[in-house]
Amino acid sequence: MSWINWLPALVTFFPLLGVAVLLFLPREKTGLHRFWGIMATLPSLFFALYMYLHFDQGFKGLQWFQSVIWFQIPILQGEPWTFHYSMGVDGLSLPLIVLTTIVSTLAAVASLYIRQATKGYYQLLLLLETGMIGVFAAANLFLFFIFFEITLIVTFFLIGKWGFLGKVKAANRFLLYNGLGSGFLLFAMVALMIMFGSLEYSDLESRMGQVMGQLALLPPQIETTLWAVFIALMIAFSIKLPVFPFHSWMLRTHVEAPTPVVMIHSGVLLKMGAYGFMRFGVGLFPEQMKEIAVLIAILGLINILYGALLAIVQRELKSVLAYSSISHMGIILFGLASLNAAGLKGVMFQAVSHGLISALLFFLVGCMYERTRTTELDDLGGLAKSMPVFSGIFLVGIMALLGLPGLSGFISEFLSYLGLFQNYPVIASIGALGLIFTVVYALRALLKTTFGPIHERYRLLNDLNVNESVPMMVLVALIVLIGVYPDSLGAPMQVTLDLIVSRIGG
Repeated sequence: MSWINWLPALVTFFPLLGVAVLLFLPREKTGLHRFWGIMATLPSLFFALYMYLHFDQGFKGLQWFQSVIWFQIPILQGEPWTFHYSMGVDGLSLPLIVLTTIVSTLAAVASLYIRQATKGYYQLLLLLETGMIGVFAAANLFLFFIFFEITLIVTFFLIGKWGFLGKVKAANRFLLYNGLGSGFLLFAMVALMIMFGSLEYSDLESRMGQVMGQLALLPPQIETTLWAVFIALMIAFSIKLPVFPFHSWMLRTHVEAPTPVVMIHSGVLLKMGAYGFMRFGVGLFPEQMKEIAVLIAILGLINILYGALLAIVQRELKSVLAYSSISHMGIILFGLASLNAAGLKGVMFQAVSHGLISALLFFLVGCMYERTRTTELDDLGGLAKSMPVFSGIFLVGIMALLGLPGLSGFISEFLSYLGLFQNYPVIASIGALGLIFTVVYALRALLKTTFGPIHERYRLLNDLNVNESVPMMVLVALIVLIGVYPDSLGAPMQVTLDLIVSRIGG
C-alpha cells in the first residue's frame, strides 16, 4: 500500500510524535518545550495542505480511505460485532481538517505566554490536536466517538490547570455539559450498532436509506427507535455547538480558559457540533431533519438574537466575543434548517470562517491582556496610539466578524441567510436584525478598545512583535482569501454537498 493511503493517519497521529519527544525533555527546559511543541504541529499542517492541493473535487466518496478490522465482540445470537479502524476524507471533513491544523499551529505559537508546566501543557495541546483531526478524519462512528472523548478530557485538563481565576468551575461545567452530550452520543452509537450491525459511515447511510424506504412495512417500534437515536444525536451536537439553552458552559470556558485553548475551542471544537449535524443529522437522518427544520430555524433565531443582544451589554471583551460566538452559531443553524444547497454550503463556510475569525480575535485579546492586564472595556481605550499594528489587525478581525463584504464572514452569512429565505422567509427576516446588532456590539468593542483618549499607563506599551503579528497576518490572509475567492473553500466540498442535497430532495 502506498504511503499516500496513509495520509489521514499521518495528519491525525503525527502530533503524538511530539508528545513522545517532549516526554524525554527535562522539565525545566521551557524553550525546548515551546520549540518542539510548535514543530510537532507543522507536519500535520503540511499533510493537510497536501491533501487540499491533491483532493479530487469530482470524486464521490471518501478519498485516501483505509479500513482494517480492529476487534470483534462475540454476540450470543448472530455474527459478532466487528469494529473497524476506518479513516478517510471527503468534502465535509477536508476543510475542517485544514482549519484544525492551521489553528493548532497558531495556538502553539500563541502559547508563548504559558509559563508554568510547559512540558505537560504542550503534550496535552498536541494530544488535543490529534483528537480534533481524528474526529473529522474518522470514517465510522465508533472511531469518531473515541476521538470526540479525547478532545473532551484533554480540554478539561487544559482549562482546569492553565486557566484564569475561575478555571476550576469553568472546567467542571465544561466537563458536566459535554459529558452529558457524550452520554447521548454513546446511546445513539450503541442503538445504531444493534439495529444495523455496523458503524461504518457508508453502511449506515445505505442501510438507513433501505429502512426509510420500507418504513411503512416495518413495525412502528423501528420508527420510534430511529427518532430516539436522532434526538440523542441532536442533543449531543446541540451541546457541542452550542445551541440555546445548552450554551452556559461555553461562556465560562471562553472567559476562563487560557488564550490558546480559547482559540482552539472557539475556532475548532465548537465546529465539531456543526460537523456532527451535517454528517449524522442531514447526512444520516434527512427525513427527520425535514420534520424538525422549522424548530432548528427558531432555535437559530434565538441563538442569533440572544447572543447579539447580550454581547451589546457586556463590559468585558472576552464576554463580548463569547456571546458573539453563540450568535454566530445561530447562523449555522439557519443554514441547517434550510436543507438546500445554498444553506448547507453556508454551514460549512460559517464553520471555517468563524473558526479563523474567532482564533484571530482571541489571539489579539490574549496579546492585549499580557500588556494591559485587563480586558474590561471601561479600562481600555486609545490603544491605536501606542499599538497601531495591533489596532489595525483588530480592525480587520472586527470587520470580518460583522460581515464586511470582501471578508470571509460576509460570504458565509450570505449563503446561510439565502438558503433560509427560500424556505422560511419570515424567520430569516427577523434573524436579519442580528446582523444589525452584530454591527453595534462589534463597533462598540472596537471603539472602546482602540479609539478615544488613551490611559496614561498604556502610552508606552509595546506593539505586537514578530512572533505575534506574523501568525495573525496568516489568519488575516485566509480571511481575505475566502472573502474574495470563495471557491477556494467551496470547490472541494461541492460534490459531497450535492450528494447530501440529493438525499434530502433539495
